[in-house]
Amino acid sequence: AKKWINIRKSYGNFYKVPRNQTKLTIMLEKLGMNYDGRPHSGLDDSKNIARIAVRMLQDGCELRVNERMHAGQLMTVSSSAPLEGAPAPQMPRYRN
Repeated sequence: AKKWINIRKSYGNFYKVPRNQTKLTIMLEKLGMNYDGRPHSGLDDSKNIARIAVRMLQDGCELRVNERMHAGQLMTVSSSAPLEGAPAPQMPRYRN
């Protein structure tokens, strides 16, 4: 793969949150989700990242390639048109 979508970067840009709030467990928590599976398991991490991506799509995010490799170097791919973001996700509020 020479091009991909960095979900952490997309999440931060879409929900307008700083990079320190884009760790997998924090993103899930802010979206009201629990981590499913074993932490640091490649398969479980992938499933949880997919759940975040689905939620972002439901919230109106247009996921686009935002990173690529060129001559062995990581490059950021800029979007030609800025996309409007959504408000930062909030913890679900439960009624007592």
